[in-house]
Amino acid sequence: MDNFKESYKNTCKLVTNEIGETLARVDVEQLERAVAAILVAEKVFFIGVGRVMLCLQAVTKRLAHLGINAHYVGEITEPAMTSKDLLIVGSGSGTTLFPVSIARKAKSLGATVIHIGSNPKSDLRYIADFMVRIPVRTKLYLDDEIESKQPMTSLFEQTLLLLGDILAKMIIDDRKVNLKDLWQYHANLE
Repeated sequence: MDNFKESYKNTCKLVTNEIGETLARVDVEQLERAVAAILVAEKVFFIGVGRVMLCLQAVTKRLAHLGINAHYVGEITEPAMTSKDLLIVGSGSGTTLFPVSIARKAKSLGATVIHIGSNPKSDLRYIADFMVRIPVRTKLYLDDEIESKQPMTSLFEQTLLLLGDILAKMIIDDRKVNLKDLWQYHANLE
């Protein structure tokens, strides 16, 4: 690569600027509703596929570090879902078959369902109790999506992961949790 150092610097600026613009456009009221739903749920479940799945698994782990009963759908120790629980569906398009099917099943069990995605007109609008919109470029190319120079849906996935950590930090601050105390929830068979 020609001038790798300069290219790296410019790419870092591009990515962080895109993430900053996106985080600024997320509806804070919907985020507040999501945190409230997380805190009152008996159990919190997450579902997504591909890179979204990886980001949501990280968010699941972070919430577990806060003492929240969090699970990823399909994990071998996944408990039964009840009407006291919450399902958070991560899907930019809101049309991915598996997450939409799981959302329908969760709704039939009486659980609360939140869609974190980009497409407000997806089938999930009929299933989810509400949506937290990350208004970035998806495969649908909707008119009001934030343009990204990154490949495919990278900006969605990056923002999703950071939102999870941002909300975790806000929960920590609200509960006045000592960060050192969180290590009691960290894996210790390492």
